[in-house]
Amino acid sequence: MPADYRTQGFFHRYANDFDAIYSNRTGLVNGVINRVFRKSMKLRFEKTIEGCQPIAGRSVLDIGCGPGHYAITLAQRGAARVLGIDFAEGMLHLAAEHARQVGVAGQCEFRKADFHTFGADDPFDYLILMGFMDYMPDPQKIIAKALSLTRSKAFFSFPADGGFLAWQRRKRYQKRCDLFLYSEDQLRKLLAEFPGVDARIEPIARDFFVTMSVVPHT
Repeated sequence: MPADYRTQGFFHRYANDFDAIYSNRTGLVNGVINRVFRKSMKLRFEKTIEGCQPIAGRSVLDIGCGPGHYAITLAQRGAARVLGIDFAEGMLHLAAEHARQVGVAGQCEFRKADFHTFGADDPFDYLILMGFMDYMPDPQKIIAKALSLTRSKAFFSFPADGGFLAWQRRKRYQKRCDLFLYSEDQLRKLLAEFPGVDARIEPIARDFFVTMSVVPHT
């Protein structure tokens, strides 16, 4: 089975469990697991929301949007338009329902799409690729396309290699879908392939949080 289909099938089946990570309905055991093993998910969420400033009247493309928590939060904070794309239909159904429940369905659109073939008439102010690069075998192409679609900043997470968390994640995912982990040195070499773009790397728990700015800081 091709890697993209393995990943798509896994996340379609995983939609409800993944959604629970961001909610309060995790139960005691899963709550402990989330605090210990999924700390980076909380940190990268907070950093992305903070980084998308100013947000009032801006546009956002959330790639691999999952159940829509980034998109919906930014819509609630004033984004004029948020488009979330994913190839897992289960995730998209949850995202649309969440947006409707909190009253931002008019600002949010969730669409089944493959980023490799996705096109847009106009660039977005912000691009979000959280938990997306983990499954991409050709990161250079993904980064290049992301930068072509933003007029301001693109936010990425890259899973860190090395240590117990990386080991246990490899074990869990080896039969689910392909997984690509990075050392900081590998990541720096990858980002150096994009001269003229301001790239900032921040280690957060089991991930590297990366901000790539296509306009100079003021």
